[in-house]
Amino acid sequence: MPLFISYPDWIRPEIFPGLPIRWYGLMYVIAFAFTYWLFDIQVKKSGTVLGKDTVSNFFFSGLAGMLIGARIFATLIYADDRLNYLWHPWLIFWPFSPSGQFTGFAGMSFHGGLLGAVVGAVIYARVKKLDILLLADWIFAAFPLGYTFGRFGNFINDELWGRVTTAPWGIVFPTGEPLSSSLPWVQEVMRKTGLTADPSGMVNLPRHPSQLYEAFGEGLLLWLLFWFVLKDRKPFKGFMIGAYLIGYGIVRFVIEYFRNPDKGLDFIVVFQPGYSTSQLEIPLLNFSMGQILCALMILAGGLTLWGLKTYHAKQSLLAKATDLTPKPRRRR
Repeated sequence: MPLFISYPDWIRPEIFPGLPIRWYGLMYVIAFAFTYWLFDIQVKKSGTVLGKDTVSNFFFSGLAGMLIGARIFATLIYADDRLNYLWHPWLIFWPFSPSGQFTGFAGMSFHGGLLGAVVGAVIYARVKKLDILLLADWIFAAFPLGYTFGRFGNFINDELWGRVTTAPWGIVFPTGEPLSSSLPWVQEVMRKTGLTADPSGMVNLPRHPSQLYEAFGEGLLLWLLFWFVLKDRKPFKGFMIGAYLIGYGIVRFVIEYFRNPDKGLDFIVVFQPGYSTSQLEIPLLNFSMGQILCALMILAGGLTLWGLKTYHAKQSLLAKATDLTPKPRRRR
């Protein structure tokens, strides 16, 4: 009995065959819709007087910043021909030749998207003089559930699959990287899973469905924690910002061990040489670009919580000092 799962052959990237409408794009539309809906629920529940246009414009300012930041980070950090984008920056947002042929990199970066969303939302809040900490608490409590659908889109798109595994839930992805059956570790995986090589001696091995790990870990799990536990128990305004940075950073850091490093970058920090001899092994002391960015997120989250807690404590002391200041008596 084969000890792996074949990628479902009924899953297709296109919603309608022959039309350029893909499930990947639809999943992101659903993600944005759910995030906006949950954000709007909190605005209405709070009783805060914010017009419908203000709520929508704040949300879409963050969304615009996210798309811009995600694309810039992806091309300048993860694309193989990064220098080409520096010399031809218009290709970042329009990677097509004059004849309409796709010429470049199609990826997006979560970390760049997060930074861009923060910049876009902060700019709008400052212009409209909105309480950015209160709004950020609401948006970060809602965001993880939307992220879940984005990762489902990656799974449907047959991309971002993980490292080789002999676990019974390992999936043979159609676009998985074929490996030579002459390698001893590949032969061992074939023996355990019951797979055979093709006539050319290459074999597509089962891989961790890391997209689904992320959908449930960075998405559903964090949302359940934030929405049902932390949202109504946060100790001060802005708490959800730091909580999200730390929570996402930790979960993504762990899941990165099961993902293949981005092509062209490999592991950025290497304390275990020889890791490339086997995609089956998980080198705990080698760190990918994603893990480095996650470590920075965790650090930023900790500093955010410390800074906001200090700020609110000072504001509280200042308010108490003001209340205790003797008021001058009025002369009668």
